[in-house]
Amino acid sequence: MSALCQALARYVRMRRGFGYRYRDEERCLGDFIAFMDAAQATVITRALAMAWITQSQRTSWPNRLSAVRGFARHLSNVEPETEIPPAGIFPSPKRRHPYIYTEAEIERLLDATLSWGLAKGINRRTYHCLFGLLAATGMRLGEAIGLERADVDLEAGLLTLRVTKGGKDRLVPLHPTTSRALADYAARRDDCRICRKSPWFFVLRGGQRLRLQYPERIFIGVMRRIGLRDTEPRSTGPRIHDLRHTFAVNTLLRWYRAGEDVERLLPMLTTYLGHSKVRDTYWYLSACPELMGEAASRLEARWETAS
Repeated sequence: MSALCQALARYVRMRRGFGYRYRDEERCLGDFIAFMDAAQATVITRALAMAWITQSQRTSWPNRLSAVRGFARHLSNVEPETEIPPAGIFPSPKRRHPYIYTEAEIERLLDATLSWGLAKGINRRTYHCLFGLLAATGMRLGEAIGLERADVDLEAGLLTLRVTKGGKDRLVPLHPTTSRALADYAARRDDCRICRKSPWFFVLRGGQRLRLQYPERIFIGVMRRIGLRDTEPRSTGPRIHDLRHTFAVNTLLRWYRAGEDVERLLPMLTTYLGHSKVRDTYWYLSACPELMGEAASRLEARWETAS
C-alpha cells in the first residue's frame, strides 16, 4: 500500500469520526490516488490535481475539486510541499428552479396515486403514503424509503432518519395527522403476512424494499395522468424532489406572514431539512418570487420604522 493510500485511509477515518459517511468521496479520492500512482507521483500538485479533475465530465469537476482540496489541506499538515488547488475555479452547476405545488395539486396527486396500478396488494397505499409523507415533512426520497420499522415511532410522532445525505442521523417530528396516516398505512401493510415480516416501513406487495427508481417512475406516471407533466417520453416538469422545495417555501412563507423572526428561525429549518449549511436554506429566498416579495416587504417596514 502506497503512502498516499495510507494517508487516505487515515483521512477517511477522521471524516467518518466527525459523523460523515464519506463513501462517494472515498471512492473519488481512491481514483485520484490511482491516477497519482500511475504518474509515479507522491506529492499532490495543482497540475496533477487539475489533470485528474478535467479528465472526467465537466459536471463532475466542482465535486472532484472539492474532494481533492479537502484531502490536500489535510496532507499539507504533514507534507509541506503539498499544493492545494484553488477554490472556485469551476462554477457549480445552476440549481434547477423549483416547482411549488399548490395544496390542490398535492391532493390531486395523492388521490390519483390511489387508483394507479393494480388494486390488489399494498403498492397503491405505499406510494400514496410515501408521497404524502414527503409533502408533509420535506424529507428526501432516499431518507423516506430508507426508513425501517424501528425508525418510526408513531406514539411519539417521531421519525429517526439514518439514511441521510450528510451521513448524520436526525429526528423528524410529525404532525398528528401525519402520524395517523402512517399508522393507518402500517395497519394495512401488516394485514399481509409477507409484508408483516419485512424490516422496512415502506414495502411493495412482496415485502421488498422500495428502490429509488420505483417511486420516481410511479410519480411521473401519475403526474402525467393528472396533467401536471407532458406525456412526451423525454419531457420535463415538476419533480418528486419539488415536494421538498414546496415544504421549505411554504414554511418560510408562514413565518413571514405570521410576523416571525425568520432569520432567527432559519437555522431550525436548516436542521429539520438536514442541510449541511444555512446558505442551502437561504437559497429558497432567491428561488421563490413570493418569498422575495415577503422579504422585501419586511425590509421596507424596517426602513420605515428606522426613519
